Amino acid sequence: MTELDTGTDDLLARIEDGVAVLTLNRPERRNALSVPMLSAIARLLGQFEIDDDVGCVVLTGAGHAFCSGGDVKSMAAGILTSDESHRTPVSYDAAVHRQRVSQRETAGCLWSMPKPTIAVIGGPAAGAGLSLALACDLRYAAAGAILTTAFARVGFSGDYGGTWFLTRLVGTAKARELYFFSERITAETAEQLGIVNAVFAPESLEREALERARKLAAGPTIAYRYMKENLNRAIHGELGECLDMEAAHHIHTGTTADHREAVAAFVEHREPVFHQR
Repeated sequence: MTELDTGTDDLLARIEDGVAVLTLNRPERRNALSVPMLSAIARLLGQFEIDDDVGCVVLTGAGHAFCSGGDVKSMAAGILTSDESHRTPVSYDAAVHRQRVSQRETAGCLWSMPKPTIAVIGGPAAGAGLSLALACDLRYAAAGAILTTAFARVGFSGDYGGTWFLTRLVGTAKARELYFFSERITAETAEQLGIVNAVFAPESLEREALERARKLAAGPTIAYRYMKENLNRAIHGELGECLDMEAAHHIHTGTTADHREAVAAFVEHREPVFHQR
């Protein structure tokens, strides 16, 4: 296991068995987002995206929460610069630009990077915290964990892609209901709605999720890269375009050493050993 320097105590990071684990680390604030935390997430995701030693990325929270979203106490002080200690107001245009960059480099990267991403929801996930979880490819939650869009309760419209991700997971009518009313739902209800993939006992959640992450990291990462692109395009692409892209990716992955290894393993009745090439 390799511990990484994130540049802030608000975020912990490590690489273990090909899995990069990012831990939101403000348990006293239910891991509410901070500017240093978001900046560190963006920087590390950019590194993981091109690091061949990372095959899967996991996002989780310290303590008994996943992420409560934006730090409401800091919001009371107004829009902040990237240096929170100075609490210097910035212009509206600058604030919008910074928000756009942050969203693309965090939620946008989790969704688009050519590697599987997993959110491990051990406790409450709200607002932008929920949005970041929705940006991941897979979500596993602890029994009884509470999820909520939360934005209506604080007079916000929503950020970090939550409206886009949730609409595609549950459909437009249910997504609107969850945003307009900001109801709190349990992990079990979220599983029924298709928001989370599975629910586990709190004491076994991390083990179950990391077991799946390690399996993905040891899998055919080239195939996953193109598989994820196909699946992402399927959300908004035209059928003919998706069929053509699938054909190109399918033939390309058929030329890889991992494909040849998988075929040999099938014939020899053994598990394949992938080498990401």
